[in-house]
Amino acid sequence: MKTLTVRLPDSLVAEIEHESLARNVSKSDVVRERLRQPRRPASKRGTMRELVGDLIGSVEGLPSDLAGNKKKYLPALIRAKKLHSR
Repeated sequence: MKTLTVRLPDSLVAEIEHESLARNVSKSDVVRERLRQPRRPASKRGTMRELVGDLIGSVEGLPSDLAGNKKKYLPALIRAKKLHSR
């Protein structure tokens, strides 16, 4: 087996050391296991709908057709914001 020297951030080293002590395995074993784990591409983290799904419908008092008729509601929202900021 070959040796490879790398520089890691202190926080990551502390995390590896903590896991090593907790599991009673060497730091090298922890690093090897982490390197063998398949990485998920960024696109596999979930759709935008899945990421913000808990926010949909959480704001009350807005028109249900706001997304489709924003030009209809935008002037009133701008006026309300200007009045509110005074």
